[in-house]
Amino acid sequence: MLPDIDSLALFVRVAEMRNLTRAAEASFITVPAASRRLSLLEHQFKAQLFERHSRGMTLTPAGDRLLSLAREVIASVHHMRAEMGNYESGRQSVLRIQGNTSAMTQFLPGDIASFQSAHEEVRIVMEECWSEDAVRRVRAGEADVGVVVQGCDVEGLWTRPYRRDRLAAVVRADDPLNREDVAFEDLLERDLVGLEGSSTLTRLLIAQASNLMRPMALRVQVRSFEAVCRAVEARLGVGILPLTAARSFAETMKLKVLPLTNGWALRRMLLCVRGQPETKSALGLILAHLEAQAAADDGDA
Repeated sequence: MLPDIDSLALFVRVAEMRNLTRAAEASFITVPAASRRLSLLEHQFKAQLFERHSRGMTLTPAGDRLLSLAREVIASVHHMRAEMGNYESGRQSVLRIQGNTSAMTQFLPGDIASFQSAHEEVRIVMEECWSEDAVRRVRAGEADVGVVVQGCDVEGLWTRPYRRDRLAAVVRADDPLNREDVAFEDLLERDLVGLEGSSTLTRLLIAQASNLMRPMALRVQVRSFEAVCRAVEARLGVGILPLTAARSFAETMKLKVLPLTNGWALRRMLLCVRGQPETKSALGLILAHLEAQAAADDGDA
C-alpha cells in the first residue's frame, strides 16, 4: 500500500513545526487522526520517523531522509497539478517556448500575444534562457520551440528564420564618444560591461576581439540587459546590447545608444523544433505565425 499525499504533507508539517497539535490544526484534522496517519506511515515504511518527548517531536535519521523525499514528492504533485491546469477550460494543447534573452526582451512576447489572442485553445508557456540552453531543451523534449541566435549548433533540428536584431554600444549621455554609430574595434581600448560568459552575445564579442587580435577588457559581467545598463550608468564601462533593448532603457537612465557598424552585429534569430510539424497542428500554426511576423518586420525595415 502506497502512502497518500495528505499523509506525507502532514508528516512534513509535523517535521517543520515539531509539534503534532499545531500540525494537525494546520492540516484541518484532529490530533488523534493526525497521530493515526503518522503511525500508518511508520508501519508502511517499517521505520520510526519521530522521537516523541515532552518538548515536541524530532526526526529520527529515517525521518530526516523521508522529509527530503516527501518534499520532492509534494513538489512534483504541485507541478503535476499546474501542468494539468494548462489544459483546463477546453484548451486542447500546450506549447512550451524557450526564448533567448534578446528575443524575450524585444519582440517575442508581443508576437506570442498576437498568436494567443487568435488561438485561445492553445496554452503558451514561455521561459527565458540562453540560446544554447534553448537548443538543449528542445533536443531533450523539454520544450517545443526554441528561439535562438543564428550560429548556435542546431544540427538535427528543424529551423525557420525569425526576426533580426542589431547590436549597439551603450554609453552614458555625457560620454565623449559623440557620433551616430561606432565600430566594435573602436571600443576595445575601454572597459566593457557584458552578460555572463556563457551567453551567446559575450562569446560572440570575445570571438570578434580574437579575430582582430585585440584584448577585450570585460570589466563587469551580469545576467540581464537592465543590469548592463545600470553598470554603464554607474560609469563602470561601455555596454553592448541589442539595439531595441538598449533603447528601451536609454531615456530613463540617460544613456546614448550607438549602433555597431560591423556586419556581424546584424544577427538573425532562428526558430528551432525537433522536427517539421503538421501544418495545421498547434506547433505548425505558431511557427507559421512567428515566421510571418518576422517577414513583416523585415519588410518594414
